[in-house]
Amino acid sequence: MNNNKAYDATYSPFRSFTREEWKKLEEHPMFPITGIDLTKLQAMNEPLTMEEVEDIYIPLVRLLQIHIAHYRNLHDERDRFFQNASKPIPYIIGIAGSVAAGKSTTARVLQKLLSMTPGQPRVELITTDGFLYSNKELERRGIFNKKGFPESYDARRLVGFLAGVKSGRDVLEVPVYSHLAYDVLEGKKQVIDRPDILIVEGINVLQVPMSKRPRRQVFVSDFFDFSIYVDASEKDLREWYLQRFEKLQQTAFQDPESYFHPYASHPMEELLALANQVWDEINLPNLTQNILPTRFRADLILEKGECHFVRGVRIRKI
Repeated sequence: MNNNKAYDATYSPFRSFTREEWKKLEEHPMFPITGIDLTKLQAMNEPLTMEEVEDIYIPLVRLLQIHIAHYRNLHDERDRFFQNASKPIPYIIGIAGSVAAGKSTTARVLQKLLSMTPGQPRVELITTDGFLYSNKELERRGIFNKKGFPESYDARRLVGFLAGVKSGRDVLEVPVYSHLAYDVLEGKKQVIDRPDILIVEGINVLQVPMSKRPRRQVFVSDFFDFSIYVDASEKDLREWYLQRFEKLQQTAFQDPESYFHPYASHPMEELLALANQVWDEINLPNLTQNILPTRFRADLILEKGECHFVRGVRIRKI
């Protein structure tokens, strides 16, 4: 085995690249990126640099362009075969990973860069947070302390939405979740009108619930044309979660409308103790039981190291 390659594996279904190997795959983007405002793309406490965009995301976008081009070509060839012209169906990219892994930043960067590729396709982004049951419903079901677990989502509604996208429906609505209110906003919707590319981001998107009763099941990931898992060690994930919690106390928690406003004046020691408790009792079990086992179902894995920067990439062989 070549010790210079950090991710070598014998007979792995994935091809692995170090950061240095990956960034050499596409050193010259086909569109200018120097004018991009990175502050509008990075989520709270998720550092993003132009170097990260150039080294990691430009090659990833180029790879996605290859997949999307083949998807469009297949559509055209099928139309010719069936002798029946039809409208293209949106290409769906799923992005999964733990709480605090940096999925939101990855999703926003890809949305921005893909929209800048030749032809300037319309790229929409949704998060599965909107498909969480309301706090009231979670309380009624007795699972409020399992918010984010598979059972806390209205999976039927999410699958129905994705089925509508892949059926070619023109206008679809997505519930909107507010992190300030820590709840789904009643009556507020995000309208999705047949984009060229749809990015679906959420911790649960690659999960495959196991039913105790044998029946036909359709899963969220069945609708994905390409899927990405944002990976990091549990140690780093915990640290990033605690850093986010600390940052939120200084910002969002100060808003009287915030669900967590009562914690705005708590001593930092007490706040971090609470954050560690939430991680140990909710986020960590969800990660180990439900999220992490889906990692190798993805088409591509972004392996992060310290400070959210990607240190290696794994891509499924075809």
